[in-house]
Amino acid sequence: MSSTEELLKRLGVNIDAGTLRLALTHRSYAYENGGIPTNERLEFLGDSILGFSVTDALYRDNPELPEGDLAKRRSAVVSTRALANIGRSLGIGEYIYLGQGEKLTQGKNKASILADTMEALIGATYVSNDIETARQLVMRLIGPLLKDAAVLGAGTDWKTSIQELAASRQLGTIHYAVDGAGPDHARTFTAVLSLGGTAYGKGTGHSKKEAEQEAAADAWRVLTGAGSLDATGKAAGSVAAK
Repeated sequence: MSSTEELLKRLGVNIDAGTLRLALTHRSYAYENGGIPTNERLEFLGDSILGFSVTDALYRDNPELPEGDLAKRRSAVVSTRALANIGRSLGIGEYIYLGQGEKLTQGKNKASILADTMEALIGATYVSNDIETARQLVMRLIGPLLKDAAVLGAGTDWKTSIQELAASRQLGTIHYAVDGAGPDHARTFTAVLSLGGTAYGKGTGHSKKEAEQEAAADAWRVLTGAGSLDATGKAAGSVAAK
């Protein structure tokens, strides 16, 4: 089985070879190869299909929710971070055509590149098939997150969400302790969020910002009882308790 066949198997769709290659062509590669077409037009198309598909599902499945809450839940599942995580789970980074500079800086792991490529693949699915096939792809990839978004409901800016929560509960000053590991071109960062001297959340990422956002999301889940379950099935009270 060729690499493209494996990728299509993971996505569960058929995309013609030319459109698939275009969807995987990052501008850095295009620039180094004579200015060939990039995936940005497909990304533009896929972004619209993604937004509509998620909005449609949220509208139909949550008739009682006001517009503001629907918007927050949509933002939570179509964010760069969410799409990048899906891309990583599918191993999309291994298939992206990148320029040498992006290769050296681990572009295949960058959230922005992974998210943009996922949108381009959605657009490519529509171009090679039809809107319903593209919508079904979106729901296979994003659908499982919709329930999580409904539970968490904090939107995409977890650092703001945890700041608001900490202030409302008077939990003390927020502090992020961030450490990096690995070579400069492929560093991984780990962040621990503390409130009033107690650690509540931990996160990792390929940038300090990404690690801090993950730590804030983890702390939010712990403090609201929406995740970070311990062995008994109860929400853990702090990082130390996990």
